Amino acid sequence: MYTRELINKISFNVIQGRVEAEDEGFDEGLEGQPAVTELVHMALEKGVDPKAIVIDGLTKAMELVGEKFERGEYLIPDMLASAECVSAAMDIMGSHLVHAGVKSKGKFVIATVAGDLHDIGKNIVSIMLKGSGYEVVDLGSDVPTEKIVTSVKEQQAPYLGLSALLTSTMWVMEEVINKLKKEGLYGNVKVLIGGAPISQSFADKIGAYAYCRNAFEAIEILKGETR
Repeated sequence: MYTRELINKISFNVIQGRVEAEDEGFDEGLEGQPAVTELVHMALEKGVDPKAIVIDGLTKAMELVGEKFERGEYLIPDMLASAECVSAAMDIMGSHLVHAGVKSKGKFVIATVAGDLHDIGKNIVSIMLKGSGYEVVDLGSDVPTEKIVTSVKEQQAPYLGLSALLTSTMWVMEEVINKLKKEGLYGNVKVLIGGAPISQSFADKIGAYAYCRNAFEAIEILKGETR
């Protein structure tokens, strides 16, 4: 099987949301055929460049998934299924990417703020960041402000992502930013925020670096940072 064919199959299965062979896809008749996990192992055994798998297989696939989501063809569960494919592929390729000389674009601490248990959006962003080359420190959901700030300090992270789905918890983001200022960290970390009740005006009000409507917008904003 040629390199291009393998990468195309990986991309196709990411779009289908198929992590393993027994998974069904959006199209019929795919169950039992090699999915992302099997195909990535196969590609690595064949000597396919891990960087090509990430760029041409995973990243391009997720860009298409993002377009489908924007058009309303995919819902959040569909997007999450594709993101899980990317996560599985990145776990398999971890050491191979290091050996291939793929350097981290920087540490990115991410968390859902205190009082908020919603994590689907955060999880998608986390997986997308990993697939884009960031070293992600995912603190989970309902994370106390002190823990978030301590992690930023200990990790010396240049990026922090905060998520909230409730209007009652979105103001915790301001609390985190104020704590960063108090600790002298605010000037060294860029705070990206997102979630259903969040807006650009809210981001401006609390002093966040950027408001991200979804995972794909977060990646686009970060692309401008690394150019």
